[in-house]
Amino acid sequence: MTLLPNSPHARDIKSHVHPQTNLKRHQEVGPTIMTRGEGVYVFDDAGKRYIEGVAGLWCASLGFSVERLAKAAYDQMLRLGYYHTYRHHSSEAAIELAERLLAIAPVPMSKVLFQCSGSEANDTAIKLVWYYHNAIGKPEKSKIIARKFAYHGNTAAAVSLSGKADMHRDFNLPFAPFRHTDFPHYYRCGEAGESEEAFASRCADNLEKLIQAEGPDTVAAFFAEPVMGAGGGIVPPRTYFEKVQKVLRKYDVLFVADEVICGFGRTGNMWGSQTFNLRPDMISCAKALSAAFQPISALMINEKIYAAMVEQSDKLGSFAHGYTYAGHPVAAAVALEAQKIYAEADIVGHVRRVAPRMQSRLEALADHPLIGDVGGVGLLWALEIVKDKRTREPFDPALKLGQTVGDHARRHGLIARVIGDRLVFAPPLIINEDEIDALADALGKALDDTLRDLRRAA
Repeated sequence: MTLLPNSPHARDIKSHVHPQTNLKRHQEVGPTIMTRGEGVYVFDDAGKRYIEGVAGLWCASLGFSVERLAKAAYDQMLRLGYYHTYRHHSSEAAIELAERLLAIAPVPMSKVLFQCSGSEANDTAIKLVWYYHNAIGKPEKSKIIARKFAYHGNTAAAVSLSGKADMHRDFNLPFAPFRHTDFPHYYRCGEAGESEEAFASRCADNLEKLIQAEGPDTVAAFFAEPVMGAGGGIVPPRTYFEKVQKVLRKYDVLFVADEVICGFGRTGNMWGSQTFNLRPDMISCAKALSAAFQPISALMINEKIYAAMVEQSDKLGSFAHGYTYAGHPVAAAVALEAQKIYAEADIVGHVRRVAPRMQSRLEALADHPLIGDVGGVGLLWALEIVKDKRTREPFDPALKLGQTVGDHARRHGLIARVIGDRLVFAPPLIINEDEIDALADALGKALDDTLRDLRRAA
C-alpha cells in the first residue's frame, strides 16, 4: 500500500502501537480510521458506512453518538473536572453511581470499588480474593481458577486469569497461582452421544477434581463470564452453572462473576447473572456501564468480603489499594446518565423484543454450507465455520476462513468479531429489526463470497 507521507494512515504507522494486532502487518496495511458514528453505524475516513456488529469492543451499547452523554460529560467538567477518591474524598457523581449499582445488583451487594477498565476491575477482584483470605486467617487459600479460553482482561494478573495462551506467550505469563478448568463449549468439546446436561456434569466433575488435586484448602476463587465473549460467544450448556456453583459452595470457594460484557442488558436481563441464576460474591462490570463513552468500571462486593476488608484495613492502618482515576467524576456522571437512559428506554425490554429477530435471522444461516453451529442469547450470538457439518470437522486454521468472512463482511458494510473460525455478534443494544436484517443480509453475502472463493481454489 502506497501512502502519502503526511496522511493520517502514514502518521499512525509511524507513531502508534496497536493492541491485539500483527505489528508487522500493520506496517504494511495501516489502520482503518473511523471518523464518526451514528446510531449502530460507524463511518471511515473514506465515507464508507458499517454496521458495528460487536458494538466496538462489546461496549457501545447506545451506539456511537449520544448527545445526552456528551452533555453529561460537559456539565460535570464545568462543575468538577477531576477529583480523586483517596483518603476519605468523594464526589456526588461517584456516590450516586455506587448507589445505583447496588440498587440494581442481581444479588445483594454491599459496596462498590471503581476503576477505569474491565481489566482493572478483575485485577482488583483478584487482589481482594487474596486480601480477604489473608484477613480471615487462611493465607494458604491463594489459587484462583478460571476456564480455558476465558478472557478477563489484559493486566498481568487478569490476563494470567484468562485462559488464552496466545496472550501469555512471551510475556512470561501466566503467574503461578492461576489454574484453568474445562472450556464449556458443548459443540466443540461434547463427546459423541453426550447430552448438554451430561457435558455440564462432566465439566463440574472436572472442576471438583481440579480443586481436590490442588487441595481444597489452597483454592480461593473461581471466575467466570456468564457468556464467554472473547472465547467465542459461548453460551454455557444447560445446568452448567447450577452444577458448578454447587461445587464451589462445597469447597468454600469464592465466585466472581465477570459481567464486563454481559452486564446492562446484553443477555436480555440487566445482568447475565440473572439469565443464568448466578449467586456470586463479587461482580465486575465495565463497557456498557457508561455505554463506552467514558473509561470506567466497577467491582461490587458482598458484605462478607467488605466486613473482612474493614477489619484488615484497620489492623494494617489503611486499605492500600486504588487508582488515580477511580470514580473519576466525569466518568461517573456519564455512567450515571447511561443508566438513566437504560431505565427510561427500557433497554432490557427492547433487547427482549428484538432478540427473536436476531435469533431467527442468524439461525437461518445454519443451513449455509459453511456454518456448523449457531448459538447465543439476547443480543450476543456466534456462528462457527466448519468444513464438514456432519462431523464438525474444522477447516485448516492456516486458511483463516473466519478472517476471510470478516473481510468480505466489511466489503458489505458489516464489522464482525472474528475469533478463529467463529463469528461473534454483539451489536449496540439500540439496534432495531431492520438493522438486524441488514446485519444478517451482509453476513449471508460474506459467507457466499467465501464459499465461492473456496470453490474457485479447489
